[in-house]
Amino acid sequence: MLGAIFVREWLTVPRRARHYAERSAYLGVLWVLGLTAWQATVGWNRTATLGETARFGQLLFQLYAFFQLGLLLFFAAVSAAIAITQEKDRRTFILLLLTDLRNHEIVLGKLFGSLLQIGLFVAGTVPVLALLLLLGGVAPLQVAQATLIFAATGLAAGSLGGLIALWRDQTFQTLALTVLCIVLYLCLVRALALVPLLLGVTDVTAWNHLQLWLDPFQAMLGALEVPADYAWPVGPAVGFAFVMLGWSVLLNGWGIWRLRVWNPSGEPIMQREQPTDKEEKDRVKAHAAPGTAREVWANPILWREVRTRAYGRRPLLVKLVYLIVTGLVCYYALSLADDAAGRTAFVAAYGLVPVAILSLLLLCAQAVTAITSERDRNALDLLLVTDLTPKEFIFGKLGGIATNAWLFLLPPLALAVVYASQGLLASVPRGHPELLAGQNIVAAVCASGTLLVLMAFTTVLGLHVGLRNEVSRMAVVNTLGTVFFLSVGTLVCIYLIVINGRFEYQWGSFTFFLAAGWGGLWWVLNGDRPSSALTLASFLCPVAMFYSVLNVLIGKPGLDESSDPVLPSVVIAGAFGLAIAAMLVPLLSEFDVALGRTTGGE
Repeated sequence: MLGAIFVREWLTVPRRARHYAERSAYLGVLWVLGLTAWQATVGWNRTATLGETARFGQLLFQLYAFFQLGLLLFFAAVSAAIAITQEKDRRTFILLLLTDLRNHEIVLGKLFGSLLQIGLFVAGTVPVLALLLLLGGVAPLQVAQATLIFAATGLAAGSLGGLIALWRDQTFQTLALTVLCIVLYLCLVRALALVPLLLGVTDVTAWNHLQLWLDPFQAMLGALEVPADYAWPVGPAVGFAFVMLGWSVLLNGWGIWRLRVWNPSGEPIMQREQPTDKEEKDRVKAHAAPGTAREVWANPILWREVRTRAYGRRPLLVKLVYLIVTGLVCYYALSLADDAAGRTAFVAAYGLVPVAILSLLLLCAQAVTAITSERDRNALDLLLVTDLTPKEFIFGKLGGIATNAWLFLLPPLALAVVYASQGLLASVPRGHPELLAGQNIVAAVCASGTLLVLMAFTTVLGLHVGLRNEVSRMAVVNTLGTVFFLSVGTLVCIYLIVINGRFEYQWGSFTFFLAAGWGGLWWVLNGDRPSSALTLASFLCPVAMFYSVLNVLIGKPGLDESSDPVLPSVVIAGAFGLAIAAMLVPLLSEFDVALGRTTGGE
């Protein structure tokens, strides 16, 4: 039924050595999370009671469930999208259309083939969740419901990514629209709570329960604890699975129906040769593309990135969806800020953090696809054998990425200024309101500077990994995964610190987190061509991020005052600035050595 494409993935995935290493590493991360949660809640200096183990089992189940749900929602969609865009970039997707494979075999084979490894990850975590039954606080039905939500979420997210990949031609547009559509869907589902108010309905219970069937995170909450007034015929997990299955059938059916309408598209139109009696025409004005000739800039790479459709047609579509998503997030975040009256802790994070993460992901996707698309089309080697200098190539790519992604850079910076103007970015001791304006100005400058450094790091990281990794799919996953895990790992650390409130008892466990961050970042930055500068940067960046987070959380003990933002900003700028230099300097000075095309001795 699924065809030869899925059978190939079924036979080849277990043969890859990294498949077992990735599964072992993922289970190791869950083990470290469990140890950290135990140390944060119970501790090692006494014997836990039955009630404490039951509460810990419930807490750890929630932590595992939401952590894996976030990873699944992101990587299932990205993996399904990359499986198709890579074929399109290499011009092999047209070959699939020329075979006798049916439409459903191509669409469903690509979908389930890309989700196969992710499904094995989920299957590997089911025994981990089942072991929590021994601690108490968790029922077998909850484990089954959580597994059902995982499967339904992965299938729906993968179907969305696959549909967008079939529709769009460029990898960047596919990845950007996939991430934005997922965030937009979650925002619209949360906005359903406003529908009864607009319709004048007083009873909002049914609308709140409807969100349990549409939102994966709400469905997981419903599986952990069903609301007392829940009156639907099936549970939240089963209802959510039915809805996601319906969405998946609709999305895949649409993709199967439109497969050969959307593909192939954007084929170049070759100009017909002129009759022989017109040989006397001016050969200087003859060119392959119809229309008037355009003057190329001194840096042809920058000209192509800015003045042509290097990132696909209809680029305004991605920017429009981004503005809609950012507007919804900012509206929700600023409404919380109005209710907080400037005194709620971390109220600025509700808007600044998600908008910044979304912008970094989009910027990262644009940077890495600027290289992988060239490589898959066999154009990168042609560019490297021209008389273009490494500086022209690298700065041309960086300038083109910044020009095309400028809209993704402004909202986080503007939001930091808005929060500072409202006095929500920093706090001062009670009784000293005259210090509030000055502290918020300093905090806004530091936050903006930190965001700019992280944006520069993300852009250079995309170029660095794209040039060093021969496999485009792994380059995209490694780059996006680095940004995603830096964000998610930081948020998990914040959660574990907040639930306990005592950081001094968690040094041992957080050392594991730092070690995992060092190892992962070292592998992404160094790969098979390590250097001392990249190794030092991979060590300093997680430490700098961790230090800055602790400064924000702990502040000044005993005082109702936030910590000085200058020192964390300097630490972030120093660590990530070193990483930028460690990646950028070899590309500009020893380009062939950095790409592995030659060695230092040669």
